Amino acid sequence: MFLVPEIFGDETKNNDNPFQSISKIQNLLPQPINPEFEYSRDLQKFLQGKRLLLDEIPFSLEELHDHYLHGYIQYEHGIITKSKIPKQFICQRCGNQNDALFASFACARCHEPACTYCRHCIMMGRVSQCTPLITWTVPVTNGQQTNTHVLNWTGQLSPGQQLASKKVVEAITNKNDLFVWAVCGSGKTEVLFQGILTALEQGKHVCVTTPRTDVVLELTPRLKQAFPQTPVISLYGGSDDRCKSAQLTIATTHQLLRYYKNFDVVIIDEVDAFPYSADATLQYAVEQTKKEDAATIYLTATPSEEFKRKAKMKKIDTVTIPARYHRHPLPVPTFHWCGNWKKQLHRKRSLPLKVQSWVVSHLQTEKQAFLFVPDIETLNKVVAVLQKEHPAIEGVHAEDQKRKEKVQAFRSGEIPIIVTTTILERGVTVPNTDVAVLGAEDSIFTESALVQIAGRVGRNPKYPTGEVIFFHYGKTNAMVAARAQILKMNKEGKRLGLLD
Repeated sequence: MFLVPEIFGDETKNNDNPFQSISKIQNLLPQPINPEFEYSRDLQKFLQGKRLLLDEIPFSLEELHDHYLHGYIQYEHGIITKSKIPKQFICQRCGNQNDALFASFACARCHEPACTYCRHCIMMGRVSQCTPLITWTVPVTNGQQTNTHVLNWTGQLSPGQQLASKKVVEAITNKNDLFVWAVCGSGKTEVLFQGILTALEQGKHVCVTTPRTDVVLELTPRLKQAFPQTPVISLYGGSDDRCKSAQLTIATTHQLLRYYKNFDVVIIDEVDAFPYSADATLQYAVEQTKKEDAATIYLTATPSEEFKRKAKMKKIDTVTIPARYHRHPLPVPTFHWCGNWKKQLHRKRSLPLKVQSWVVSHLQTEKQAFLFVPDIETLNKVVAVLQKEHPAIEGVHAEDQKRKEKVQAFRSGEIPIIVTTTILERGVTVPNTDVAVLGAEDSIFTESALVQIAGRVGRNPKYPTGEVIFFHYGKTNAMVAARAQILKMNKEGKRLGLLD
């Protein structure tokens, strides 16, 4: 049961509180819209297109409920019961239906001894049976958009990019879905520019979303520069834009759990990336954030087997960019056997001679490089060894408190070699760099991960070549498949006349 007075806590004990006269709402049906009601434009701006907990809304309880009574906002159950026998719950925010990810507690709000809440999305605030999710119900017409949008980009698209850009514009205009399969460094972001401009000029709300924070941080300045007169917000864990709204939103897929039927266009960059590819909750969040007739653009250099199958069977409109915009082939990885590196690192606190020589060579030539390793434990040991060679060498991983600062320092050239987990396999571009993988035989280095890692090299037209080395203790199918995929794309690009 959803208890309106109880969910608002002790404030309902005030006799002057308008909720005092309401005992309970069981069906939560929307109230009729009163066109004469003077609704709050600030509340509308804050809540439009979102589905939030009460604690996330900086407006008074009285004002919220007044808008509900006049049909401008709606209360929804945070947790609903799918079946009573056996009892099964659904979280309305994240879509969780896994019994193991629900728990109960003695609730001070509803006074129930066992109030169920969702553990799966609790990091974004607790959703329980007695807490509502609040949405704005009155739509804003596209004609209310008053911004003049300008595309500030004078670059020239390659033939492959031109075709993809045309397809993106068509998908957005016709409200269709499109899959863009583009190799690493092909200029996917530039391919989106004309489509985004078309959507913005039509008053549409656009979301560019990606599973990785690093990709959001990479995309944000580029899109702000490309659309200098367009309000842009960037959403990720710890973002300063969390309470803002804009016509162009760049967000991690996690942040979309707070949105509801808001976007006319959703562009999913790196659609195959973890955790989005493996988390049904994030896929649910993307679906919930789209309007019913929204266009969806899927982007990746390393599609899943599902997307490959859909493309082959023409179940989704697909365009492929098999070559980079600067018309140079993708760097092809080479395999270097380095023995039992784990044993050597653990017992002797040293690296194989081949790896050590590679590091020293890059320090001498002052050419920056990524060194990918399988896990954090390995990373810490490798960094400790390499800092003896050069104290500026750093390591970075997903749990690193200084992750953002270290990545920026690497971009600016302050860090000569950065040791990293797969967290930097995407979304970080350095003009002139090489790449090595230590322990490429580890299961964490899937075919797609290795292709993405190789894609860090040769992205800049001034530095179109570079070295990609997989140091290993035994070749794997993933390593062979990654190399084969890169060779296949180079062959296709040459066949189509896209390579010099």
